[in-house]
Amino acid sequence: MKVLVVYAHPKPDSLTGALKDVAVAQLRGEGHEVRVSDLYAMGWKAAADTGDFGEVEEGNFMLASGEAYRNGTLSADIRAEQEKLLWADVVLLHFPLWWYSMPAILKGWVDRVFTCGFAYGAGGDAIPRYGAGRLAGRRAMLVVSIGGREPSYSDRGINGPVDDLLFPIQHGILYYPGMDVLPPFVVHGTLRVDTERFDEIADALRQRLTELPKTEPIRYRPQDSGDYDRTLRLEPGLEAAGATGFGIHVRP
Repeated sequence: MKVLVVYAHPKPDSLTGALKDVAVAQLRGEGHEVRVSDLYAMGWKAAADTGDFGEVEEGNFMLASGEAYRNGTLSADIRAEQEKLLWADVVLLHFPLWWYSMPAILKGWVDRVFTCGFAYGAGGDAIPRYGAGRLAGRRAMLVVSIGGREPSYSDRGINGPVDDLLFPIQHGILYYPGMDVLPPFVVHGTLRVDTERFDEIADALRQRLTELPKTEPIRYRPQDSGDYDRTLRLEPGLEAAGATGFGIHVRP
């Protein structure tokens, strides 16, 4: 397999950094090709702006990004990351959960790399989405470090269910352009991890990575499945028994 690791943490000696190193070593040890986008080390520019586009005529920001993609005038750093995504069979996002989401530098990677014309379309240039699209056929998985303990991220936890917190990333960013999203590898209670616990976490991550080719993806509903009406609202009665919120968009 060809695996792209997108890593976002400012400290290489962090738990997130250590798990990224474990993942890269395990994957390469199994004979897979691995490329790493270390966003902080790269000095990645997080803010999307018109400087990303080169010479374009379109005034609308979203459509201008699509024009730049078609014309080949996107900035070199964006084009390089898009080429990595097209090269990869598997995409791993390694990051800590900060303020209930990904770090700003990783969100900025998405904002700038997932351009109109590449990851989505508009108007007459519409691209299939939610289960289909430019990145279909690829697998994706999050490797997430969370400082708080697991019970506080459960169904009755004060922070909300972790699956709900990750839904915008897994469904809205990765599944939207067509990737098959695998269940995330989540590590809770990362503020206090001793050597023994780190070894257990690292072994569990190695096992997950070994199983990447055969792991069952989350069963998100494709947009063209017939499950949604013309307004893209789920048809009544299709949700699993007891499913609410984001959970209704996962098939039983």
